[in-house]
Amino acid sequence: MATKFPLSPPLRLPRRPRRGRFIRQSGHWTVEELIKKPAKRGIDVEGLLLDALSAGDPEESSRERLKIAERYMEECAEYIEKGDAVQAGEKAYKAAEEVVKALAEKYRTPEYGRFLREGRWYTYLLSMASKTLAKNLGDWVQDGWNAAYDLHVWGFHEGKLTIDYVKAGVEKIKKMLNEAKTALQQSQ
Repeated sequence: MATKFPLSPPLRLPRRPRRGRFIRQSGHWTVEELIKKPAKRGIDVEGLLLDALSAGDPEESSRERLKIAERYMEECAEYIEKGDAVQAGEKAYKAAEEVVKALAEKYRTPEYGRFLREGRWYTYLLSMASKTLAKNLGDWVQDGWNAAYDLHVWGFHEGKLTIDYVKAGVEKIKKMLNEAKTALQQSQ
């Protein structure tokens, strides 16, 4: 016996598109509108685009990720200047995420393969990738990641770290970023 579902009411469409919102009067969306709308809802559009680029061109993606990491570190420095330990720590963590992703993509770690299969970078994959990369590149990868994760948990989520403790972690992440730039330049 087939299950019967109640019929839903007919879908009513608006008579005309709302101006100034997602649909313009011409009926076409601009690229800018397509990016701004999800970003306002907390969706990391830049990250999604980089992940898509990574699947097709990991070399280009790793270069772009390092540029993003540098931008995060600049924002981190601005927050340190303001004395905002929470935001400074989180920006440093985001920079470290991008560095580990860039290195994993460049060196095609097993964790990068899992990212491709699963469709996203989970935190545990980043942690595992930092350890895999450290075996080949040096402890600076794992040291930078560990400092970043510490800032993320105790600085951002728990809000327990003062600006001086954040600065100590940021130094390890700066070293990781600089070493990663050198490593990627040498392998080209």
